[in-house]
Amino acid sequence: MIWEELQTDLEKIERDGLKRRRRTLESPCGPMARVDGRDFVSFCSNDYLGLANDPALIAAARDGAERWGVGSGASHLVSGHLAPHEILEQRLAAFVGAPAALLMTTGYMANIGIVPALVGRDDAVFADKLNHASLIDAVQLSRAHSQRYPHADVAALERLLANSTAKRKLILTDAVFSMDGDVAPLPQLFELAERYDAWLVVDDAHGFGVLGPQGRGSLAHFGIPVSERVVYMGTLGKAAGASGAFVAGSETVVEWLLQRARSYIFTTGSSPLIACALLASLDLIEQGDARRTQLVELAAQLRDGLAGSRWQLMPSPTAIQPIVVGDNHDTLRVASALYERGLWVPAIRPPTVPKGTSRLRVSLSAAHSTAQVAQLIDALHDLA
Repeated sequence: MIWEELQTDLEKIERDGLKRRRRTLESPCGPMARVDGRDFVSFCSNDYLGLANDPALIAAARDGAERWGVGSGASHLVSGHLAPHEILEQRLAAFVGAPAALLMTTGYMANIGIVPALVGRDDAVFADKLNHASLIDAVQLSRAHSQRYPHADVAALERLLANSTAKRKLILTDAVFSMDGDVAPLPQLFELAERYDAWLVVDDAHGFGVLGPQGRGSLAHFGIPVSERVVYMGTLGKAAGASGAFVAGSETVVEWLLQRARSYIFTTGSSPLIACALLASLDLIEQGDARRTQLVELAAQLRDGLAGSRWQLMPSPTAIQPIVVGDNHDTLRVASALYERGLWVPAIRPPTVPKGTSRLRVSLSAAHSTAQVAQLIDALHDLA
């Protein structure tokens, strides 16, 4: 029976140490999490600036619900594009220095909308091998010829571009890689896009709000303009503390995506109260230098505290601080031991990361204290 095959496959996932389990939080997103009646210091969330439960966002969402209701009622192109959506798009475009922006429901939906709208069968996509799953799926949906280059290997990418005879070319990359925490060589990628007349599509899910002046993102961090050649995607459920995503670019590109991105056209518009909350979030991001400084200091504390220990920290300058363990079962055992000590650190295993590189993904937040990071350091030393 076909359903019996599923059960067999699930049992294999369990044996391989790859089974995923959900835990239900009994508290709002924050540095402390309550699960099954116990309190934990959480190093799990991507709430990098600590805005997910900020009173200013809560108040803006409450006021937005009273003024605009809860649901949008339709897709943006029918009747689901409300004034808060329009204002937010204008603010986001101005914030990242782009002529225009398009609000999307999630980062995943943004990515699977962007790539198939820009390239197709006679075209080629050149993608970093460690790109997020949404970018991998986007390439498959586009039906373009996929060429993957070794992670951050600019020389390999240039060879692929030079040998390509595709009608259109598109370079596709994460800005901050979500499981390694490192930053893509964006200046070199931009230069190659210029030289070989290619699109440069940048997924800045983990850089928006954190990197660049006033948190304006990874492109701003390197001084790269959002030009006709660049398509910039930022998510709004991580550092921005709410949910959703946006695509920024030239007016022509944004209008094309509005007309052709299926994941935008054929879905109900996001809640207007979320747009209201995000308008408040943008103010806090712009004024959030102290929060970003706190993130940098906490990352330095963690790295200094584990220096010389058995724990192998990957070279990350961001809030994502991965500790490579290697074996799936060993990684689960360490994560479980930390959990017993009241520290919640997720175990990341294949296929999210390459085989043999299972790791603890420590996600820092400006809402964490130095005492909480010290508690994690002490526990890891004990377990070493």
